[in-house]
Order: sequence, then C-alpha cells, then structure tokens
Amino acid sequence: MKYDSDILIVGGGLNGPALALALAGGGLSVTVIDARPAQDRAEAGFDGRAYALSIASKRLLTATGVWARVGARAQPMNKIVASDGRVGTGAAPLWLRFDQAEIEEGPMGFMLEDRHLYAGFLAAMGEEPKIRMLPGQSVTAQEITAQGARVSLASGAHLAGRVLIGCDGRASGTALRAGIRRQGHSYGQTALVCAVHHARDHLGTAHQFFTPGGPFAILPLAGGHHSSVVWSEPEASAAQIADLEDGDFLMALRARFGDFLGEISLAGARFTYPLSLTLAESFVSSRLALVGDAAHGVHPIAGQGLNLGLRDVGALAQVLVEAHRRGEDIGALDVLERYQIWRRGEAMAMALGMDRVNALFSNDNPLLRAGRDLGLGLIGALPGARRAFIRQAAGLTGEVPRLLAGRAL
Repeated sequence: MKYDSDILIVGGGLNGPALALALAGGGLSVTVIDARPAQDRAEAGFDGRAYALSIASKRLLTATGVWARVGARAQPMNKIVASDGRVGTGAAPLWLRFDQAEIEEGPMGFMLEDRHLYAGFLAAMGEEPKIRMLPGQSVTAQEITAQGARVSLASGAHLAGRVLIGCDGRASGTALRAGIRRQGHSYGQTALVCAVHHARDHLGTAHQFFTPGGPFAILPLAGGHHSSVVWSEPEASAAQIADLEDGDFLMALRARFGDFLGEISLAGARFTYPLSLTLAESFVSSRLALVGDAAHGVHPIAGQGLNLGLRDVGALAQVLVEAHRRGEDIGALDVLERYQIWRRGEAMAMALGMDRVNALFSNDNPLLRAGRDLGLGLIGALPGARRAFIRQAAGLTGEVPRLLAGRAL
C-alpha cells in the first residue's frame, strides 16, 4: 500500500491537533482531516467558552510548542472552592477549599479560552512540515486492510495511512464505521454556558456550587473581571431558561451566582450542551484508535474532559513513536492494545467517578445532603486528603505519559 501519511487523524478540534503535533515531533507524518473550515474558530470573537487545563496538560502543550503561543492569555487557578446548597439560601456551612500553596508545582491549573487554544494549535501545525491539514473535508467511508487504512472524503479524494485515529467526538463516525459500540446514558441535564463580566476581581479562584438541579461552576478568565459559567439544570428547566431574553436570563443567573463578585453582566454568546455519559466498548481495533470524546465522554462536573483527552494523546503518541523507533508495525493490534491497556481503565474510572459525584450531589435528599456536606468538611479538614485530590486533578498521579510529565518522547 502507498501511504499518504503514516497517520490519518479524523477530527481537528483540540485532541486531533495535539496528537498530530506530538506524533510529528516523534518523526511520524500526519494528515489531519477536519470537517470545519480552519479559520472559523481561530478568528472567533470572545464568547467565554474555555477549558480548565491541568498542570500535566500544560506540560504537553509546552512540549508540543503550543504553550509559548497561548500561555500569556491563560488565567492561573490559584484556589478552588466547592460547596453545596440551594438557590436562594446560599452555601452549606461545611465546604471545601483547595489552594495552590498545597502543591509544589504552582497553580493547580489554567483557564484558557477555546479561541486562543485552537489558534495556537493551528499556528503550531502550520509550522510543522510533517503535518498536512485538510480543513473543510469530511470522511464518508473507511476501509481497514492488513496493510493500512483508507478513507474516502466527500470531495472524492482518497487517503491511505498506516493507522487511522478518530478524534471526532462523542458521535464519532470513525468508531461507528469500525463497528465499535458505545455504552452510556443521558444525565437528563443540559449545560448552559455563558460568560459574565463582574465588578470585583476573581483573584484566580474557581467556584463549584452543587445545587439539587445540578452543578454550577464559575471559572476565572484572564484579566480578573470575566468568568466562564457552566450551569447544569434538568433538561426541561434548562430549555425554559435558554429561551429567556438576555435580561430575564441574567436575573435567573444572578439568583445562582450571588453578589460576591459585585454586579454582573452578560459578555458574549450563550450556549447549551446536553449532558451524557458515553464510553466506547473498545478504544482500538486493527489499525484504528479512538482518542478523547470519541473514546469517552464524561460529565463536565470537574472540568476534566479535555485533560482526559490530552492524557490519551500523550499515551498514544508515546506508544506509536516507541513502536516506530523499534521498527514495529505501528498499526498492528498488539501495538495499539498497549494504548488501550494504559488508558481505558483510568478513563472509565474517571467517567464513572464523575457519574457518581453528579448523582450524589444533584438531588435534594436530606440524608444525602447531610452526608455529602460532612464529607466536604472532612476532606477540607485533612491536608493530606486535599493534597491528594489536587494532585490527581492536576494529572500528576498514576502512570503519566512522558509528554505530560514534562519530558520529551
């Protein structure tokens, strides 16, 4: 088989470009096929959509040359406050606070807007000769053979590679065409996402407020006076809130946001996302692998979706580059299964853990309320437990891929 590239990546969101840069840095040629025009997101204005990046994710972005382009636009997360309560009555007396001073590595993470992160990936890929980008192209068919993978594009073009990698989201066409089934369920919740301007400086503090309807997160953005809001509600009430005019929406938001940051106003657009748990039954098959949401979609309650995807990126890049250097067939199933063994267990544990946390907190059962509030207070009183939680969320525990540990492949 004649190969157009060693690796074909379907999906150019964030995980796809990150993986392309990691693989190219290890000597492999890559083609990234993205259904969206490249400039759509790179030239977008402020809309408040942002990601919480762990320390480990920052290390991978540094190693792939992206952080140097975007780091100045990132907001360090210096503190995280988690509390339980009801709308209109405020937080319960027992709550949990994490501080960056509790770990040696510095800020616990960073908030970075989607538009800046994507533009950084786009610029870095544009300077990498081993990466070919095909924006505005969609895959209509794929074929796996003993020698490699072929894809057909809507344009009529055909491409071949040694490995096909799906980075194409929860409704992954790559997984569907490969016959990989998914398990999961809807949470019956919708995330309302928007950005606000507030009078007082957030001082780099992120807030997670658990209400019976779902978690409500206030995430600090660069500059001190803007925050991204991720507000989860049951589907019916979320639909009603989403239909409100901006003024009425802001009134509903103020009831949950409170006044601790002073007067607030809407900044940018508003978005809604249905929430669900979805796990691919396998992350690999012959000459094919799934990464990020194509492999596992989790509840945004801890902001770990992208971080999980970047751990996939680091692990798969390491497996493929090491196999390539040893002269192995990088598309062989036994090679790809090394990635699955490394990542599927941790991804499932995180997904199911977030599932249980959401179930525990998204209700108004008085017994559960008492137990979870006591648990928050207990963890808050134990420095060792707080430090363990921080290090896990920062991506510093377990078998960390080299790129996410700050080391070259």
